[in-house]
Amino acid sequence: MLNITRETAKFVAGLRPADLPDRCKEAARIGIIDCVGVMIAGAAEQPVRIVSAMLAPSTQNDGAPEIPSGRNLAAPDAALVNGVAAHVLDYDDVALAGHPSTVLVPAILAEGWSLDSDGADAVAAYVAGYELWAQLADLEPGHLHERGFHPTAVMGALAAAAACARLRRLDPEKTAHAIAIAASLASGLVANFGTMTKSLHAGRTAQSGVLAARLADQGFTASLDVLEHRTGFLRAHSPSGAPKIEDGTLDIGRHWRLAELGINVKRYPTCYATHRSIDAMLGLVEQHKLNPNDVTEIRVHTGVTQKLMLRNNNPQTGLEAKFSMEFAMAAALIARRVGLAELTDEFVTRSDVGATFAKVRCTTTDEIMPGDQPFAPSDQVSVVLASGEVLKHAPVVHAKGSWQKPLTREELKGKFLDCTTRVFARAHASDLFEQLWRLEEVGSLRSLRLTSDRTDA
Repeated sequence: MLNITRETAKFVAGLRPADLPDRCKEAARIGIIDCVGVMIAGAAEQPVRIVSAMLAPSTQNDGAPEIPSGRNLAAPDAALVNGVAAHVLDYDDVALAGHPSTVLVPAILAEGWSLDSDGADAVAAYVAGYELWAQLADLEPGHLHERGFHPTAVMGALAAAAACARLRRLDPEKTAHAIAIAASLASGLVANFGTMTKSLHAGRTAQSGVLAARLADQGFTASLDVLEHRTGFLRAHSPSGAPKIEDGTLDIGRHWRLAELGINVKRYPTCYATHRSIDAMLGLVEQHKLNPNDVTEIRVHTGVTQKLMLRNNNPQTGLEAKFSMEFAMAAALIARRVGLAELTDEFVTRSDVGATFAKVRCTTTDEIMPGDQPFAPSDQVSVVLASGEVLKHAPVVHAKGSWQKPLTREELKGKFLDCTTRVFARAHASDLFEQLWRLEEVGSLRSLRLTSDRTDA
């Protein structure tokens, strides 16, 4: 049997900034930048306000800020509210069949701020958490979504604990305890997609990572075979029922999965399962100058697991619409874009939008593409015109913004500024972007301009 718990902990505890491949550092930096941007944009949403109102401010010097208000909170509470904010718009990046940055970044910023960590340690912590998550995912041939588990909340708890253990410089034994503690805090259900609770998954998971590392640092213990034991994490959460505990490959620290799989930045604030189809639909709309009256039917061919996530055929709220292929196609056709302005209750319930839902026909395949996403090999979209003519878009394998089709630095900055200038003056937002772009050179996370208490003249 593989000694998964101890071996992964040894990697996390021993990871140094100098060990990191350049592609890992690049991906971590992109993930942190994108997550901070959407976190600031999401901070004013109702779910975030509800969670924030329940948290008492801290008077301790080792607290961390609620972003972007700057209110001082205990670090676990800061991770909670900032994690909800990072995920509430569903605009945060995607990888490993989940959302790694939305749990790693709030945990790292909260614990790193509390510890006065530097930027290089923050990047190393991100890589440590991602690599642990990716290694564990490689040992499971099934897909957590199919069993009803949200990977962000399940795998993410262990990843956030690993990141915080790395920030606290725990030794391998205490790091193993931190990971094992987090294994009992991992939970989140796909059935809650399209509700406020999905964003709570991210916040609670980030909080769990901070708590697990702090408990382990104080001598709190857990089972040091919790990942591989027959009643442990991998078997308990296994959709296949056959995790590779006996014959899997344990190569964390030799096979850098972050360099290979990277981070997929979202261009649309909807479930990533819609993004390839949105790219295709927007392509058809632009190429053929389509208007809603031209189209009698929209045909989408996608994956079974994608459709499982997209549970809302007739959404009535902005939250529900994030998990609806019907909405994604309607917004692309009617608004000629799918942005934050379209993800409102008012737009979703417009009569022309609702009428377009009925035009969407989805078919699925159970084929799955290689890699870390449980998606079909491609998404295919065609439209039927009132004349009977059928217009087809070429199959889309990778969405724009993916690791395979990345945004340029300026495109990434454009999204960041679009998100952050809802709160900050443009100069403030631009300065923060540049700080994060050079994060490894930052001597203290406390110097980052994450809060609105510093205003531009």
